[in-house]
Amino acid sequence: MSTSAASANDWTCSNKRNTIRLGYTTLVWVLTTAVAAFGPEFIWNFATWPTIIAVLTNLAIGFGMIAANRTHLRGLDELQQKIFLEAGALTLGVGLVCGISYELLEDIKLISFEPEIAHLVMLMSVTFVGGMIAGHRKYR
Repeated sequence: MSTSAASANDWTCSNKRNTIRLGYTTLVWVLTTAVAAFGPEFIWNFATWPTIIAVLTNLAIGFGMIAANRTHLRGLDELQQKIFLEAGALTLGVGLVCGISYELLEDIKLISFEPEIAHLVMLMSVTFVGGMIAGHRKYR
């Protein structure tokens, strides 16, 4: 096996490992978010200490997910990093502009309900996935 083939194989294995680690940490973060959101009402009847522990655990796992995302991003090649960066920049812009406008709609009484962060998270998720797909098509 040549050195470049071995190097490519190492990169592929490393990239796969980073992707799996990111997937697991994201899944655990989503689960701890659900526990922090629904646990107080349905499991421990709004007791203070379990709620604090759940929120702190969620924050710790969230920072672990950020670290896993950073490791994943650093392991990508230059083109994949560029696609990720462009999708992330698009997501940040859409999230900021639409989030502020969404909040203003309630403040100026154009909508009668309170804006929910979940709506913004869904918009940002769809934007990021769309940006990644568009980037892969652009550089195909």
